[in-house]
Amino acid sequence: MSQLLSLRHYHHEQIAHSHEHAQLVFGLSGQLDFEVDGRGCQVSSLSLAVVPPGAHHACASALGSQCLVLDVPMDGWLQQRLGHHADASRRLLDKPGRLQLDPAQGQLVDWLAASPINDEVIAQQGATLLLASLSNAAAAVPSGLPLARIDAYIERHCAHPLQVADLARLCGLSSARFHARFLAETGHTPMDHVRLRRLRLGRELLLGSRLPVGEVAARVGYGSQSAFTAALVREFGVTPRQLRSGA
Repeated sequence: MSQLLSLRHYHHEQIAHSHEHAQLVFGLSGQLDFEVDGRGCQVSSLSLAVVPPGAHHACASALGSQCLVLDVPMDGWLQQRLGHHADASRRLLDKPGRLQLDPAQGQLVDWLAASPINDEVIAQQGATLLLASLSNAAAAVPSGLPLARIDAYIERHCAHPLQVADLARLCGLSSARFHARFLAETGHTPMDHVRLRRLRLGRELLLGSRLPVGEVAARVGYGSQSAFTAALVREFGVTPRQLRSGA
């Protein structure tokens, strides 16, 4: 991973890749056409794109743009730096798309962009302030659905078939009502969310254990190693072997 905060210039050449860490791309000048997990958006001043860990994303700018990029460290950095804000930050970083900044947040981004962000103290403190500010804004608009409880249920039962009705029962809603609210609040369907959680859990097992690929596939609900491998390639662009080898 590159340094914590960096200034980047984008041009008409398209960049397309994925990486294990989450990333926030704050617009400074110009307009950047951004796509994360198939969802398009435009990043300009007072806005940012959220790239969750492992999300495939592509970007280009026909007339050129400059952005401040925050590469969020993995492991325990969020908890260490943000304390009680960490859970809200994780939820924010897990949802791809575009966010709008308020003027005060925009001033913070502009100040950091004009600062020596290669200085570790400034970078660490600046990144912490940005994430805390974004997490506070997100927490001020509470979700009507218990997303953390839904994710915990998926993780406990990911080896078995899961249906929308199973998740709807957690919220006391009909399947149709739950589907509509989940789509409105998260931007994707419940079953798309289940699929992505399965694959991210599978990726964690591949990286953190020596379990055979077929057993990893079974633990996250795939009926065969080949189906799991194909889904992993579609989502993250790598096979299990490439993921484990770091290729």
